Amino acid sequence: MDIRKELIKACKDGIPSAQKELYGILSPFLLGVSRRYFKDPVSAEDVMIEAMYKILTKLDKYSGEGSFMGWARRICVNECLMVIRKQKVFTDSIDDTHLEISDTDHIEGDVMVQDILKLIDSLPVGYRTVFNMYVIEGYKHREIGEKLDISINTSKSQLILAKKKLRKAWEQLNNMTLD
Repeated sequence: MDIRKELIKACKDGIPSAQKELYGILSPFLLGVSRRYFKDPVSAEDVMIEAMYKILTKLDKYSGEGSFMGWARRICVNECLMVIRKQKVFTDSIDDTHLEISDTDHIEGDVMVQDILKLIDSLPVGYRTVFNMYVIEGYKHREIGEKLDISINTSKSQLILAKKKLRKAWEQLNNMTLD
């Protein structure tokens, strides 16, 4: 999705119709981003609105270099992480010296996107956040630790536990559909 430079300039100039148009374009995208981090649709929408507010009030910070959608997504992810950090949900940590993440540690097969999203939604907030940041957003454990104010080992263990929980839920879902 490409946002026209003229629309961004009009928003920077404070033209309400341009801001409304930008909101109409960005809000479904940003809601999708925040929805990955929050199970509750109302919380996801609240964060999306906060992110949209920051985007509209900080448009002068967007240099025009790189993707506008990427810039907006980064603001939304940061807003999600800020809310999650305040909730202090990262309590599960395990010693990862005996654990390995294998390349086969993934879900295979033809799967409906809704099924995957439901499984991810079923994860505890800490697991879901690290899983999203690592698997979907592409952050490294060091970056996740810095952004969430947790150790690298906590990030790794949250990811391992999330994958285990997803795998178990996936197996249960498959067993239910085979019966």
